[in-house]
Amino acid sequence: MKIGILSRGPKLYSTKRLIEEGKARGHDVKVVDVLSCYMNITSNKPTVYYKRRGKKERLKFDAVIPRIGSSVTAYGTAILRQFEVGNVYSINESTAISRSRDKLRAHQILAHKGIGMPITGYANRADATQDLIEFVGGAPLIVKVINSTQGKGVLLAETEKAAESLINAFRDLEAEFLVQEFIKEAGGSDIRCFVIGNKVIAAMQRTAKEGEFRSNLHIGGTAEVVKLTSAERELAIKASKAMGLDLAGVDIVRSNHGPLVLEVNSSPGLEGIEGASGKNIAAAIIKYIEEDSQKGPNRMTGKG
Repeated sequence: MKIGILSRGPKLYSTKRLIEEGKARGHDVKVVDVLSCYMNITSNKPTVYYKRRGKKERLKFDAVIPRIGSSVTAYGTAILRQFEVGNVYSINESTAISRSRDKLRAHQILAHKGIGMPITGYANRADATQDLIEFVGGAPLIVKVINSTQGKGVLLAETEKAAESLINAFRDLEAEFLVQEFIKEAGGSDIRCFVIGNKVIAAMQRTAKEGEFRSNLHIGGTAEVVKLTSAERELAIKASKAMGLDLAGVDIVRSNHGPLVLEVNSSPGLEGIEGASGKNIAAAIIKYIEEDSQKGPNRMTGKG
């Protein structure tokens, strides 16, 4: 197969691993920077072109793996959509990626599907600040910028006074944000479930460094392999399917009233999960593409 990896970082661990395993399984693999792509939008001959160092080529792939950064989501998903129009298989469709990147939209979809999450509030009015704080059970609470990723734009307000100040500051900056219940009993830990298709193929527990509440590995969190309960496994699969994703990193927190979904990531990194689990995740992704692409290209049926 000719496989295209839509990534702006050819030297990133995840990209390199996908290249290695794709080539090891006999495929022709090419990394494409989406910002160097442009397209001809027609009904009879939809095309995507790529221009680097003055050289132009028409891109022809059997399958693509989107590794689109959050800062280029709009353009990246537009390029991916053009591949879909041309009947190229993608492990995650463009609509599903856009859906997962918008935290408000994602939380509403998860709630609609009956998936447990920390209590979450959203409002535009300044006089609704106190109501938002009460919705989530008071301080401490979390404030999340809607389009943030990798723990950026996620802040902890430890007192009601701090919460009011933080919410009002975000509002003054005209930032879109959510207010969310803080799960204190989790102790700064969460679980990343790596979902491919209908299976959780690996999981790790991430723990925040001392003095930090975010468990992201790139800001000092640590990871270790963890055994999931059947409820956690089912929740992760249900959440990824609700988003319409065949490849997802589902973040779960253990609360006093059962497992809750924090976030569903459409471009989960491979370094932490491969290191913690000892599993060859990149090879599993390539194998899934080999099998699932036989069913044909994406139908672009995503909703919401």
